[in-house]
Amino acid sequence: MSNLANLRGYLHSQLRVKLPVPTKKFTDQVVIVTGSNVGMGLEAARHIARLGAAKVILAVRSIQKGEAAAKSIVASTKRDPSVVEVWELDLARYQSVEAFAQRAQLLPRIDVLVANAGIFMMEFTKAEDNETNITVNVISHMLLALLLLPKLRETAVMTGKPGVVTFTGSFTHWMTQFPERNSSHILDDLADEGKSKGRMRERYYVSKLIQLLVAREFAKELSNSSKPGKVITNVVNPGFVATQIMRHGGPVFQVYLKLMKAALSRTAEEGGRTVVNGAEGGEETHGQYLNDCQVGSPSTFVLSEEGGKVQKQLWDELMAKLEKVHPGVTQNI
Repeated sequence: MSNLANLRGYLHSQLRVKLPVPTKKFTDQVVIVTGSNVGMGLEAARHIARLGAAKVILAVRSIQKGEAAAKSIVASTKRDPSVVEVWELDLARYQSVEAFAQRAQLLPRIDVLVANAGIFMMEFTKAEDNETNITVNVISHMLLALLLLPKLRETAVMTGKPGVVTFTGSFTHWMTQFPERNSSHILDDLADEGKSKGRMRERYYVSKLIQLLVAREFAKELSNSSKPGKVITNVVNPGFVATQIMRHGGPVFQVYLKLMKAALSRTAEEGGRTVVNGAEGGEETHGQYLNDCQVGSPSTFVLSEEGGKVQKQLWDELMAKLEKVHPGVTQNI
């Protein structure tokens, strides 16, 4: 679709579409939700607890904020407090991701990973060896997914139902020209402060485009794997939901955000519905971009021949990077 068509579709979604309240049960399931102390992540976790999950793990950077979120979920759903656990996870640090995944191996099962946490930075900073948006929104979440993949597969074999890895994406993936796509080393260029000068206003959009591309390649790799235990992966577009992720924008951006929120924004609870839809993991969603709680269409670039080549390049670069971070992790696929 053209950008004009994308804009029309976006406005229709925000103003006209009524998202369904989730009803599919998560009975007996263990579900991990990253970034679940506020916003869509919190509301998605609340829905999942309400729908009968045996365990909902709030993977959060602040234990204190996570505990407050857990109390809120228990109070509203009337579930036993033992159902909701709070675990520390800082996606800006690889060591934290690895420690979280190691702890998760002790769980009796993992049915769903909701990779929801994200960051929106408009100034260049680094986390580990990458620009912060890229580390948090792309690299660390894929590292976590690969580290948890054996447990997801083990659970799928045990239950006879596919495991699910769902990524919270964004319609903003079509709002960038992504000039770095022409580089022979895309991730390295994105980590270069000099080359990022003048481009940080759309870096979040770039991170969401990369997230979508690598998730599509991840789906291909999962489909081609001969390992037992099926795992479904998808990317959810929650639409425009004015949450705390946008708090790092400057004062002019905050004024714009207030106007947009008043005119178009979905509530965090409505955004959470889309996240739960991805977590339900219908087989038709594998490798797909979900919009308004159904399979949708990503940008023209994503579906183009050029997009396919960039997708493969990004996947190869990301896998090489993750092998350096955690040797052997790519063999989990």
